[in-house]
Amino acid sequence: MIANWGIEAKKWQILVRPVEKLNIFRAFRAVLSGLSLSLFLPNGIGEYTGRIVYMSEGNRLRSVALTIVGSIAQVLVTFIAGIAGLIYLRHFTWTHTTQFEGLTLFWMDGIMYFIIIGTLLLLLIYFKLSWLTKIIDKIPYIYKYKYLIESIENFHPKELTKILLLSVVRFCVFVLQYLLLLHIFQVEVYWLDAVFTTCVLFLVLAILPTIPLADVGLRGEAGLQLFGIISANSLGIVATATGIWLVNLIIPSIFGSIFMLGVRIFRNK
Repeated sequence: MIANWGIEAKKWQILVRPVEKLNIFRAFRAVLSGLSLSLFLPNGIGEYTGRIVYMSEGNRLRSVALTIVGSIAQVLVTFIAGIAGLIYLRHFTWTHTTQFEGLTLFWMDGIMYFIIIGTLLLLLIYFKLSWLTKIIDKIPYIYKYKYLIESIENFHPKELTKILLLSVVRFCVFVLQYLLLLHIFQVEVYWLDAVFTTCVLFLVLAILPTIPLADVGLRGEAGLQLFGIISANSLGIVATATGIWLVNLIIPSIFGSIFMLGVRIFRNK
């Protein structure tokens, strides 16, 4: 849990460096505070609000675009890993089951190709973020807000690659967490099948809009549908999904709420 959110804090510290320099502990508190707010809002919207309150006045709105860049990097890694998982399971694991036959298999391939195309487009956008400012310059009534995203123009491909690599490490932490809990709850599966099934599970969770506080049911159901193909231990699969939900969302959100209590959003002159 500490590794997961510590890596995310390091990512955010690097991202907001063009606007304001933060120490790692302040970045860590900001990330957990954002998580506590995002529990009640879909797709992590609350993360932006929770993080920007730790920025100085005048830098808060500018940091939103930088936070979105970090989210894009994590989504990219999730999609790439999910595609790899789909390809592996499609050719080496799901072929031994009767659950994916005929038309269902056809539609699954179609969805996979659609995700691949979307991922390639997102990858292009990620490494060409400077195009956004050029496009906004040409849009009437919007170009005056260009200052909010000007900071992303200064990102060098090397920095964007570093953020992407940190996102890869963080995703590996996600997978390791799942493998550990699957072992603890005695869900006996081949480790490679478990790794790639976890990748596909995170892909599904990234695509489906949900509110983190209420998505334990979705996590359990998605886990049952995917891991149920390779294991009959339904109770262990649901317990694993619930454990990940508690460790990665609920417990750190409690600390984030405590940090939020000490934040002074508006400073006296």
